[in-house]
Amino acid sequence: MNELGRIAPIEKPDRRLSPSSAYDLASDPALLDDLIHEATAVRDSGHGNIITYSRNVFVPLTHLCRDVCHYCTFAHQPSTIKSPYMSRSEVLEVARNAAAMGCTEVLFTLGDKPEQRYTAARETLADLGHETTISYLAEIAGLVHQETGLLAHVNPGVIDEAEIKLLRQVSASQGLMLESTAERLCERGGPHFGSPDKIPARRLETLRLAGVNKVPTTSGILIGIGETRHERIDALLALRDLHDRYGHLQEIIIQNFKPKPATQMADHREPAFEDLLWTIAMARLLFGPDMNIQAPPNLLAEDRSKVIAAGINDWGGVSPLTPDFVNPEAPWPQIAELAHQTARSGKLLCERLAVYPKYVANAEAWLDEGVVGAVLRHSDATGLAREENWFAGMGGDVPVRAPVETAENTRPKSENSIDLALKRAATEEPLSLKDTVSLLNARGTDVERVCEAADDLRRRVCGDDITYVINRNINYTNICSFRCAFCAFSKSSTKNDLRDKPYVRESDEVVSMAADAIARGATEVCMQGGIHPSYTGDTYLGHTRAVHDAFPELHIHGFSPLEIWHGAQTLEISIADFLSRMKAAGLSSLPGTAAEILDDEIRDVICPDKLNTKLWLEILETAHGLGIPTTATIMFGHVEKPIHVARHLLHIRNLQIRTGGFTEFVPLPFVHMEAPIALKNRARRGPTYREAILMHAVARLTLHPHISNIQTSWVKMGLEGAKACLKAGCNDLGGVLMSESISRAAGSAHGQEFRVDEMHDLIHSIARQPRQRRTDYGSLSR
Repeated sequence: MNELGRIAPIEKPDRRLSPSSAYDLASDPALLDDLIHEATAVRDSGHGNIITYSRNVFVPLTHLCRDVCHYCTFAHQPSTIKSPYMSRSEVLEVARNAAAMGCTEVLFTLGDKPEQRYTAARETLADLGHETTISYLAEIAGLVHQETGLLAHVNPGVIDEAEIKLLRQVSASQGLMLESTAERLCERGGPHFGSPDKIPARRLETLRLAGVNKVPTTSGILIGIGETRHERIDALLALRDLHDRYGHLQEIIIQNFKPKPATQMADHREPAFEDLLWTIAMARLLFGPDMNIQAPPNLLAEDRSKVIAAGINDWGGVSPLTPDFVNPEAPWPQIAELAHQTARSGKLLCERLAVYPKYVANAEAWLDEGVVGAVLRHSDATGLAREENWFAGMGGDVPVRAPVETAENTRPKSENSIDLALKRAATEEPLSLKDTVSLLNARGTDVERVCEAADDLRRRVCGDDITYVINRNINYTNICSFRCAFCAFSKSSTKNDLRDKPYVRESDEVVSMAADAIARGATEVCMQGGIHPSYTGDTYLGHTRAVHDAFPELHIHGFSPLEIWHGAQTLEISIADFLSRMKAAGLSSLPGTAAEILDDEIRDVICPDKLNTKLWLEILETAHGLGIPTTATIMFGHVEKPIHVARHLLHIRNLQIRTGGFTEFVPLPFVHMEAPIALKNRARRGPTYREAILMHAVARLTLHPHISNIQTSWVKMGLEGAKACLKAGCNDLGGVLMSESISRAAGSAHGQEFRVDEMHDLIHSIARQPRQRRTDYGSLSR
């Protein structure tokens, strides 16, 4: 404390309260407001304006338990329940209903080791083919995962290391409430007397073993059962020590005791609301800004905004389907109601998964290989839950966003990172890496603010014209010796699966396709293909020369940087020499494809044998130096994070500052349906709709004023998605793309061709003006 008796801000780098300071604060209830004020600041420094929850379903696998906690109504005697265990079919029915309602988590709760107390439990387990409850739980969790894709969070009680490892194979996270470290609560007259699994040392050992085995774990304390504030601090510090050693505690729950009828503690007074607030604030200050602190919302009879102020950043699981079987007298709040109450505190409610983003980001270390795929399928780029069921390349309507509160009190009181980034963008100050990441992470009303800023900038730079080019894609082969993990287009010479058979088009067929394109009004052909093992630079030169000789006025936009590198390598000449030959043969511009994500951390995962970031940039810079303009692309929504996207944008901007050779920037959302990396459960299912729209808007703001044209891919976004991008900073619809095949091979429902009259109709529908352009963005009079 400072000399005025108030709590001084915690100055330590980790912003965590020392044990001695915590114990000092335990004896002065007058400091509650100051404690809460500091807890708010610490929480906000780690979690900003986000409060999370998990949309889950509660599955009480068994109500039998060998323990006799004096406050519990979850545990029953065999004679009072229909069956000792839920059957496989019963669990699956609940899980399938939950999946249909949009849940991502199945919460398995059960009593401790009932087979050690009840004959009925042992007999039923034997009938089910198991000796222990944990063995049956592992089977059921695996079955639910396999049949529904839901992520299991298991609360198995006190278990040994072998059981932890078994459950790790089928669950995204595990949970064990420490409750208290006060051993006296296990003595006669205490709430845990007669409950061997409530002995603190046993619970701490299970939590320790979870850390040793890298299991994302939920724990916490139960307050109001007879412990003192000093004892609460003891328990929190015990958990902190474990987390400091292993880093595995993903959240700390502060749960308030609620007396229940027909229990030994029915007349025991529940803790005062102020006592709950004090404990939440103390937990926040002990654990610092990064820990997730949770308070179950259904146990809060008073103003939830005060609980938010005390330092929580998570509401826990909220089920739209099942009750809280541990506290059946306390119904879950409606999610819309919880979002409203959260917004009144200036916070945004966001859905998370059963495993928190920190562990999703390092899934290979923290999750079993069999679970990673399901986590990624449900995850967005930050590790939170996908917000909608929209996927790039699929048909159907775009998501309709529920209204987000816009009252003044829902905005943070002080400027946040998005405010500062938008201010810089408004003054045309270059956005930093941190600014770009902040804008890419926008949620709620901030998404609209970013998109509006991008569209205002588009209007000032490009006016209200929306441009397009009449072109044809000519893919001369889909045979490729590279094995990019995201690519469903390429084939080996003998591979006949997926959508298309291997093919090779000779120069006369390429010329014929170009002739057909010209007859249909095309001014450009885009020529790309796989890296055929028998191709050399002469192949690319031959195709280019044949088309240019036949149609000298036709713009040849062709050959990715990978093909340019391959051509130079096979002819044993420099990149510059090969590009010079290609230009002399008739090449007009290069597509800036094969960029994917310009960050080698990501390229090592999705295209390890492809050009690295440095070489890709060098090839494009060489082309610009020779007077060959190029486009620039990004392919996003697979394994990258916002930081990688931001680095990519700054690479493009920095090169453009040096050369001025990019004509446009084209975001390409990852189409996952047939992509090998997605089929192998090693990638997300493309960007969310929010992420896809923001990508275009942030590109406009970050690349300004160096790149004026931002294109949206109607093939990837769909027509309604493309409209949204045109209202978020884009000024170009790309080409009509006769014979588009790369996105179609990945599973896109869009593609082949977008007729000019249809394109005009789309543009007019948003009160903008269509304008046909050349590849270099010059106008055409027709």
